[in-house]
Amino acid sequence: MPRVRLPAAVRDQWPRIGLALIGGALCPLAYAPFGWWPVAFLAPAVLVYLVADPDRGWALPAYAWGVGWFAAGGFWIYHSVMFYGGGLWAAIVFCLVLALLFGLIPLLAVGLWRLVRPRHEALALMAALPLAWVLVEWVRGWLFTGITWLQLGYTQTDTWLNGFAPVIGSLGISLLVATGAGALAWAARQPGQQRIVPVAAGVALVFVAGLALRQADWTTTAGEPLSAALLQGNIGQDVKWDPEYRAFIMDRYRRLTSEHWGADLVVWPETAVPMYQDRASAEYLAPLGDEAAFHGTDLLLGLPTFDESSRRAYNSVMALGDQVGFYHKRHLVPFGEYVPFRAYLGGLLDVFGAPMGDFSAGTSAGTLRAGGRVAAISICYEVIFPRLMATALPEATYLVNVSNDGWFGRTIGPHQHLQMARMRAMEFRRPLLRSTNTGITAAVDERGRIIERAPQFRPASLAATIQPRQGATPYLRWLNAPVVAVCAIGLIAFGALRWYPRARGR
Repeated sequence: MPRVRLPAAVRDQWPRIGLALIGGALCPLAYAPFGWWPVAFLAPAVLVYLVADPDRGWALPAYAWGVGWFAAGGFWIYHSVMFYGGGLWAAIVFCLVLALLFGLIPLLAVGLWRLVRPRHEALALMAALPLAWVLVEWVRGWLFTGITWLQLGYTQTDTWLNGFAPVIGSLGISLLVATGAGALAWAARQPGQQRIVPVAAGVALVFVAGLALRQADWTTTAGEPLSAALLQGNIGQDVKWDPEYRAFIMDRYRRLTSEHWGADLVVWPETAVPMYQDRASAEYLAPLGDEAAFHGTDLLLGLPTFDESSRRAYNSVMALGDQVGFYHKRHLVPFGEYVPFRAYLGGLLDVFGAPMGDFSAGTSAGTLRAGGRVAAISICYEVIFPRLMATALPEATYLVNVSNDGWFGRTIGPHQHLQMARMRAMEFRRPLLRSTNTGITAAVDERGRIIERAPQFRPASLAATIQPRQGATPYLRWLNAPVVAVCAIGLIAFGALRWYPRARGR
């Protein structure tokens, strides 16, 4: 059998490719549940260092770093597909394809940087490359439905840099982290130790600025505190939609609810009711609503709904109590809640085995009145999209996120999901109530700090008191526009400085 010989240029890069792959795979240690936030600076610094030399190959190391980053950071998807979708081989192929696709993100960022790279190395590594990185992060936040998972800014939820969240958001914090990583790589490329001191001083100054911003309130209290109970049914995915378990599931949630009659609000997780709302109404929901009204408690219930007129199904939250209302999930999960190109491919891409078939996307902003206040509702991973959350603000005085992270088992996925939800509380300075099927159920204050938290994989009813808040943070007013403008204008300026002299010389 003939031996396959790789080109010499590729063979010579194997050590650098291996180092890049390791650096990318270590980067997820900066996120929850590990929280080793300095890795968020060190791991990208490895990438910057490897691509900094203009005379060395850059594409393969950049791609390898990205593949390692998303393979390690998104491995929780393997659990979903393996146990609740297409099995072992489907999980391997699906996760491999995702890692190979998402590995293109750092490659695109470095490629964009190479087009506009300034001659001065300090500017190139500490300004131009971070701008290119964050601009690509912004694009991936909306392109092809978007995904903000593993955004660098999320690594700083528990550091002083979170003080920047209500001003420039997670994307802006990503820019600060990327700049710090570029500074570390630049210092490592300089002779001697004299460059380390100014870099360390600059990084420290940014952290101190974040600490100063943390002292600002940005929003004000709105009325009296709200008492809430967050339910965690801990219903296994293997029985959740089995009709034989329907009575058991509803009895569990009614029992957990009964422990908190008299609270202002009780929140059930995403699709806690394992049947369409119209079919559950007479037997389950109507008596539950009567009892809630008797005790003066409002309910927010996760359940599927079906519109007879349009013949469309929705993943919804129903407000039951003083007022009845519905919110239909607007940002659906591809392959989980609907299958792209189903008309052409049929069930070929049903890797998650969605039990209710395809959902349709809602269109109305996510506000419901519950507990006597207006709440900003999000379902599952909608909470990772700040622009979507912002449509309910500043009218809403607190945030509610319902989810079913039972798909992800004992992986890092639920921890990362909670971390991103906490960032929304920081950005908008609103408390957050989060109810999930198997965890992580938690109450979070307006600064993103966890007030109460239920243990994973146990039935639980978590009692918490939050203080609703009103007003608009700078980030709510601007969202990502200033950060994107800085990145775009900066890269255009660098490109002009690089290419205009060449054009004039022709």
